[in-house]
Amino acid sequence: MRPTPATLLCLLLTACAAPAPHSSVPPADAYQLTNRLGWGANPSSLQQAEAQGPNAYLARQLHPGPATLPPAVQQQIAAMTISQQALQPLVLDVEKLQAQIKTATEDEKKAAQQAYQQELTRLGREAATRHLLRALYSPNQVQEQMTWFWLNHFNVHLYKANLRAMLGDYEDSALRPHALGKFRDLLGAVAHHPAMLRYLDNAQNAAGRINENYARELLELHTLGVGAGYSQQDVQEMARVLTGVGVHSGEEPPKLRKELQADYRRSGLFEFNPNRHDYGPKTLLGQPIRSHGLAELDEALDRLAQHPATARFISRKLAQYWLSDAPPDALVERMAQSFLRSNGDIATTLQTLFTSAEFAQGAGHKFKDPVHYVVSAVRLAYGDKPVLNVGPMLNWLNRMGEPLYGRQTPDGYALDAAAWSSAGQMATRFEIAKAIGSGSAGLFKTDGPQPTEQPAFPQLANALYYRALEPTLGANTRSALAQATSPQEWNSFLLSSPEFMHR
Repeated sequence: MRPTPATLLCLLLTACAAPAPHSSVPPADAYQLTNRLGWGANPSSLQQAEAQGPNAYLARQLHPGPATLPPAVQQQIAAMTISQQALQPLVLDVEKLQAQIKTATEDEKKAAQQAYQQELTRLGREAATRHLLRALYSPNQVQEQMTWFWLNHFNVHLYKANLRAMLGDYEDSALRPHALGKFRDLLGAVAHHPAMLRYLDNAQNAAGRINENYARELLELHTLGVGAGYSQQDVQEMARVLTGVGVHSGEEPPKLRKELQADYRRSGLFEFNPNRHDYGPKTLLGQPIRSHGLAELDEALDRLAQHPATARFISRKLAQYWLSDAPPDALVERMAQSFLRSNGDIATTLQTLFTSAEFAQGAGHKFKDPVHYVVSAVRLAYGDKPVLNVGPMLNWLNRMGEPLYGRQTPDGYALDAAAWSSAGQMATRFEIAKAIGSGSAGLFKTDGPQPTEQPAFPQLANALYYRALEPTLGANTRSALAQATSPQEWNSFLLSSPEFMHR
């Protein structure tokens, strides 16, 4: 008697009840290495790891060179507006559309508003599409995972103001270049980017009109963490440090008092306006801020990035993301010490994690959130064959509640299994598995003329499966696969298995 979809759903639901069984493949095996360090194993990543060996593969992932994408993928990315146009002129063009709304007649206003929103939506979709294409096809898989991690850590919401026009640059200039570098450089890049300053309202923060939003999240979510011993007074002092740090898209600088003109700073859309800055004495975390003007921010960020509480907070969050919902305290402490000794080097901190005994023993224990599930399924199904339309992937993420840039609150999406393992979530994953497994997902359909050759459904019962994936499966999954009545159904069962729900 073969399993029904309901039976498979029950099997799928066991994925959230307990971790998948330990794989009989050694943790250092190329499959486990690429499956855990990347967005999911595929034939080319497996071949790369086998050719390089685990140590060299890990070293190249932690210290990657420029990524070479498949030509068809690179062409898709190169054609995007966000790839061709710098942030400042792009945002200025969008603001011109917004200005037309104010000057439009009542009859014209609706069309002007629609044009403005459609352009923002188009730019936001470009950013999400580029992110998924890089996750699917970049050989620098750890860098791509860490870019998503920092997008979530330094979360901004796409529907705040005109952030959809800024998302692509935020990811590309503030996050990706520093994703494996020094945490202090990353922290500074975020603090100077208009997407964060606008999202957390620091553009409104001025002497006499203090806005604490960014200051509070900078301490609570970005660096020290809850319970690190800072006070409300520290939040207020940090907010005073941040006065005058904002966004300016106009061409003319503000009119400044003569004694403040030397303190003015402008870089693209970023502006430090000394007219708006509180120049009074400040104390942060028990120590005075000795600098003046914008240099106060550098001094404050130095202090936060070097704090032991930041090292522990970031290390625990990294271990939760890569290993388990409740990582061992001893491992977190070793990571924190690596963080402090290396002056906040992210790659060094990850090296401590990835080479630990705890990580080696944790294969198959981390439940995939929706982004990990969707990307890993497409990577396994189609390997390096470029998809032409990531629209279905974006829709799946929306359905499962984890759209890119879609978290409204600054805390980012949850990293634990409980947030993503409800019965409704599992039912949706089963539908996605059927769509991918049958080749009916629409990943190769475009808006224009369709390619003359549409790919058939994926062949998942391939060499990668028999060489590397099959030994990781438990008896129930193997039994279900044996009873599949077609290759398409077999694909669906594999992508629905408890083992595939973990990494």
